[in-house]
This record gives sequence, C-alpha cells and structure tokens, in this order.
Amino acid sequence: MNPLSHPSTNNIVHTEQIDVKKLWDDALVTIELSITPANFKTWFRDTHIVSLEDGTITLGVPSVFVRDWLSDKFQSMILKTLRELTPYVRSIEYAVVQRNDKKQEATKQQTVNAALPLEEYYINKSDNLNPKYTFSNFVIGPFNALAHTAAKTVAEKPGIAYNPLFIYGKTGHGKTHLIQAVGNHLKKQGRKVFYVTSERFTVDYFNSLQNGTANSFKDKYRQYDTLIMDDVQFLANKEKTQEELFHLFNALHDNNKQIVFSSDIHPALLSGLEERLQSRFAQGMIVDIPAPDMESRAAILRAKSAQNGITLSEDVVEHLAHTIEGNIRELEGALNTIMCQSQLLGRTLSLDEVKQIIKNSTRPRKTLAVSDVVDKVARYFDVDPSSIYEKTRRKEIVKPRQLIMYILREDFQVSYPAIGQKLGGRDHTTVIHSCEKIKNELKGDTDLEEEITQIRLLLK
Repeated sequence: MNPLSHPSTNNIVHTEQIDVKKLWDDALVTIELSITPANFKTWFRDTHIVSLEDGTITLGVPSVFVRDWLSDKFQSMILKTLRELTPYVRSIEYAVVQRNDKKQEATKQQTVNAALPLEEYYINKSDNLNPKYTFSNFVIGPFNALAHTAAKTVAEKPGIAYNPLFIYGKTGHGKTHLIQAVGNHLKKQGRKVFYVTSERFTVDYFNSLQNGTANSFKDKYRQYDTLIMDDVQFLANKEKTQEELFHLFNALHDNNKQIVFSSDIHPALLSGLEERLQSRFAQGMIVDIPAPDMESRAAILRAKSAQNGITLSEDVVEHLAHTIEGNIRELEGALNTIMCQSQLLGRTLSLDEVKQIIKNSTRPRKTLAVSDVVDKVARYFDVDPSSIYEKTRRKEIVKPRQLIMYILREDFQVSYPAIGQKLGGRDHTTVIHSCEKIKNELKGDTDLEEEITQIRLLLK
C-alpha cells in the first residue's frame, strides 16, 4: 500500500512512512504550473514541510511576511494540492524558520515526524490568542500611550488595578493588538486566559440553549482567570446575551478575575445596551485609542518595516504617513503592497513608484461639510447652530465655536483664513488664537479632552 495514496485501516497512518520532502517536491511541481513564475519564485522559494502530525502539515517559511501572504492568498490551493497527493492531510499551519547554513539545509532533506513548539506561530484554539500580538511589538505613540499604560498595568496586576479594562476606538487603531497583548502576557504567567469576540460569545450562548447545555456554557466561561471580549458593540439589542454577560461579569469580578473589553465607541454611547451593563463597564478604567498622529504613523511604518526585514527611505515613510491617515491597518496594507512589489522586482522602490502604488490602492478620504461640524458640535453643547456664526462673546457660544475651529484645523486641515470666512467672516488671527487656546488647555484638562473625543465620535 502507498501511504501517500490511501489511508490505512482504521484511519491510522504511520507518518514515519511518509517522505515529507518528496511530498512537498511533488506539490511544488503542481503549484508551479498553476501560478506565474514570478509568484512562484517570490512566495514558494525556501519553503519546506517541517512536520506532518495528526493530519496537520506544518510548512516552514522564511519570514512572517511570506507566512501571512501564503495564508491569505494561497492557503486553499496549497491544501487542495497536498490532499490530492495524500488524503491524510487535513490542515496546514505555518512556521517561520530561519535556515542559514548547510546543517539546517540537511535537516530539510530528512523525513520529519517530530512535533515542534508551534505555539509561537499560530492562534491557539484553546484560548484564541494570536501570539503575534505582544507588548514588545506594540508601537507606542502619543495617541495610544495612555491605553498602553493601562493595559500594561492590568497585565502586571490582574484583577487588582483596573477591573474591567475597557478600551475603545475606531477600527484599525490597535485595540485588538493591545487587549490580546494583555492575554499573551498573563498566559505566560500561567493564568488561564480566554479571548472571544462578542459575536462568538453570542453564538456559543444560543447554541448552548438549543443543545440544552447552558450549565456547561456557564462553567466554561467561569473557569478563566482572565476573560477578554472584543467588539462589545455587537451586543446591542441582544437582551438575552447581555443578561448572560451581566451574570458572568459578576461571577468573575466577585472572584477578582480580570475582565477586558473593547468596542469601537465609548460604552456610554452604545445604544441598545442595558444600563446595568454600562454601569459594570464603568467600574474600572475606560480609555480611548484615537487615530494616530502623523509622527506616530511614521513610527509605526518604521517599526513594521523593520519587523519584516525591509528598509524604507525617510521620504517614503513621510509620504506614507502623510497620505494614509487614521487607520493602522491601512498603513500595514500599503506596506505589504510595497513589500510585495519590491520582492517581485527584486529591488527597492523609488518614491515615485510608491506614490503610484498608494494612489491606486488607498481609499479616498471621506469629507464633511463645515456646516455638518458646526451642527454636530452645537447640538453636543445644546446651543443653536446659527449662534456659532454670530458676533457674540457669550461664554456658552465661545467655547463651542473655538472647538469647531480647532477640529476643522486639526482633523480636516482647513486653512485658518477659510475657517474664519466660513464661521461668520472672522479674521484668521482669531482662528489661530482659538486653536492655540484649545491646544494649551488640552495639556491639563482631561474633561476637555473627553469632550473632544466624544465630538469626534459623533463626527465619525
């Protein structure tokens, strides 16, 4: 019997009989015929099978970038090709393996049936934590420093410092990285951690009701030392799930077990969420991760390129940081595209080439009319929007007007003269004075900082 063709009796295959080098060589022949030569050379060079155990192929790759690209773009094709060669293969995992000498190359030639410490390379299904999310590779800037400090404090004093920790901010600002970094840190300390999205929690809960296993569901979630729940906003209007989470929260909190939440908006602004649950969220620490400023975006680009082993010139970094605003994932996506093109061409891209790539791949910025900003801010402070344009120095009008000027300048890069003209024909020096006044007050006024955060959420 050929073990590469048929599983043996009782579905038991002796993996030592499978020549993994030959298996991968045969797979590469098929793959090479299915894709372009450039793609094959770029993504499949220096790949090999590290192990085959319990139906799982672990594929060794030379870098994190290649791992992510193969997983995103070629996973189905690789799995299909391998399964055509041996139906014993059920899944694929990836391991970043650096092999720089002949001894390591010789290891590639051997048939491998040993289990490797793969927890460093893929999401652990028992806790859903992604090992790539750590504090060590989290880029800290002015925009996320407070959230990072709060998360580190929780990781060092779980159940004591801030319980719960609630981090909120728009998509792509780094919330998931930070809350999973807490989980990975506590996991290394020997604590039992579980990460789950609110959607997954909801599905698990209703499945337990349908299957008559509600008690098992409760026992499962109460066993953890740390529970991390992502995207809490999706619990809105799910009354039964909210009730279950309320009781789970109390059970964990009463036993000093750490709870971490994330959402795309402040919990007080989450419509469809029970007041008693909002009250629980507010018991510990609520912290925002706003959009990264330009300096932080540049720092993120430098860090991510260094992690992937490429060098970006300063003019390229500055152009990317200036052009792609607000979303770290968009920054990473642009960087991945540049890296891909660079590898395909076998050289570093020029600034003009990078500009063309960004022009073709980035989404146009959403614009907002000045009147929309005026309307939102005025309503936030419960004043008549028309009063913002009037020549009045009433205190209740001056502050909203100054905040409007500040936001138009900082968030939308409207020129000082244009702001003055739009807001009742004021001189540009008045606008400059207002913007500088708000900047200075922000340095020591946390209430003002929170007001601006809430206004920005309304504008988004």
